[in-house]
Amino acid sequence: MRIGMLTGGGDCPGLNAVIRAVTKSLIRQCHAEVVGIVDGFAGLCGEVTRSRVLSWDDVSGILMQGGTILGTSNKANPLSAPYATAQTLAHVKRLGLDGLVVIGGDGSMAIAHGLSERGVPIVGVPKTIDNDITGCERSFGFDTAVATVTDALERIQTTGQSHSRVMIVETMGRYAGWIALEAGLAGAADIILLPEIDYDLNTVAQVCLAREQRERYTVICIGEGAKPRGGALTVERRIEDSPDPIRLGGVAHALRDQLQPRLRSEVRATVLGHVQRGGRPTPFDRVLATQFGNQAAQLVMTGQFGRMVTLQQGRLGSIQLAQAAQQHRHVPLDHPLVQTARQIGVSLGESA
Repeated sequence: MRIGMLTGGGDCPGLNAVIRAVTKSLIRQCHAEVVGIVDGFAGLCGEVTRSRVLSWDDVSGILMQGGTILGTSNKANPLSAPYATAQTLAHVKRLGLDGLVVIGGDGSMAIAHGLSERGVPIVGVPKTIDNDITGCERSFGFDTAVATVTDALERIQTTGQSHSRVMIVETMGRYAGWIALEAGLAGAADIILLPEIDYDLNTVAQVCLAREQRERYTVICIGEGAKPRGGALTVERRIEDSPDPIRLGGVAHALRDQLQPRLRSEVRATVLGHVQRGGRPTPFDRVLATQFGNQAAQLVMTGQFGRMVTLQQGRLGSIQLAQAAQQHRHVPLDHPLVQTARQIGVSLGESA
């Protein structure tokens, strides 16, 4: 058996743990040869394939490393043109692959589904710090991102206290507010603004004014996909040749400009950006990624292709790739963490 493996989309803590688990499971349990595709789908749809065989020693000692030893790309799309698709299918055949493990987010799963429909045996592994893949209640990388944002909120708070400021911290997450919600609660944010709940600017300003009289500072945690009631998303830029052309970003600065004229306190904005993606995965993410990688290997060995590894109700399983392709898992408005935030007095920017 000869199995290819690639990491697609943005980098994420825990990718190397998956690569390690897939490789070791397949080598140990069925003596498979594992071929790492370099730079994601870019290494499979170009004029020349970029790949290397992964040995047991190649993946030893990488469990705790951030990033991906295979490299990745969030632009390459084998389905973007008939020629690219035909070239990708030819490369899969030329490499003699009996299957392909694709580790990536919803965009990568959409590509994986498309290639699966064209005859490539594929197993998907969900990867995203945003925790927004349908059918998977927790993806690896998310816990590490939440820990990073929580640490930032703690540090921001001391500056806010010292200077009597309103401090706005912007998180990643795209159209889902999981990072902002969990990190906001863990980091004691006073206001948490989510993409799922359009915020009322007057309400946010009133909370800040009230805190000016008491604590003299306010910490706001805002997801990059949040927007004011009746307003639009804040788009940083567009990348037309990418499977995900819209890049959100800058909502913290937009909110700062909206709030400053209404407050006496100085308002500062911090965009954490890619610091949330980097660094060593937390122990939780190392274990979860290892489980996902081993589960992917089991699907390969039992011939269950066209499926993606999932975690639902605390149990590992799998779903059809079609179910995960290009769908987002949003924070439900009645989620227990949303209710907890409201009940302990954290403002979600909702009008009274």
